[in-house]
Amino acid sequence: MRVLGVDPGLTRCGVGVVDSLPGRKARMVDVGVVRSEPELSVDLRLLRVAEGLEEWLERTVPDVVAVERVFAQNNRGTVMGTAQVAGLAMVAAARRGVPVAMHTPSEVKAAVTGSGRADKEQVQRMIARILGLAELPRPADAADALALAVTHLWRPSGALQGGERNELTPAQRAWAAAERTARTSSHRGAPSRARR
Repeated sequence: MRVLGVDPGLTRCGVGVVDSLPGRKARMVDVGVVRSEPELSVDLRLLRVAEGLEEWLERTVPDVVAVERVFAQNNRGTVMGTAQVAGLAMVAAARRGVPVAMHTPSEVKAAVTGSGRADKEQVQRMIARILGLAELPRPADAADALALAVTHLWRPSGALQGGERNELTPAQRAWAAAERTARTSSHRGAPSRARR
């Protein structure tokens, strides 16, 4: 199986391609970053990222695209850009009929390092060890993309979009519960349309 991992970001979108090998091993095929210039308008930045993702899909022909699922961050602007780029990756994969998997950051950290609270450097070091790389993959966005791909190779069940609820991992169930709570809380505090 070949997995394209996407660590979504508007300025730097990490991309990493990993092939599965026998014995729960993996081999890096390619890694990099799709960039967009902050001085451009958001629509043009998204276009640059979309074109870059299309190029990666065309060139590497993955069996699955694994995208980071982000549901909570302090900076709303960052969350918006991340969500928009995640959507671009999902649409690009869907156009080619390639299944999409979503993995939370804590799920990825736990899969790669054994701890859902690992820092960026721990992820870089472990992904280099897992893939037998001579150097740490940089920047961190690229390492995160490889970690997403490896996570999917090791935990494929239930990660694909449209999977049954009983196939979800504990981390995915926790994410879904947190998302439902956040939606419920935001609806309670929102003014009704009739009062606007």
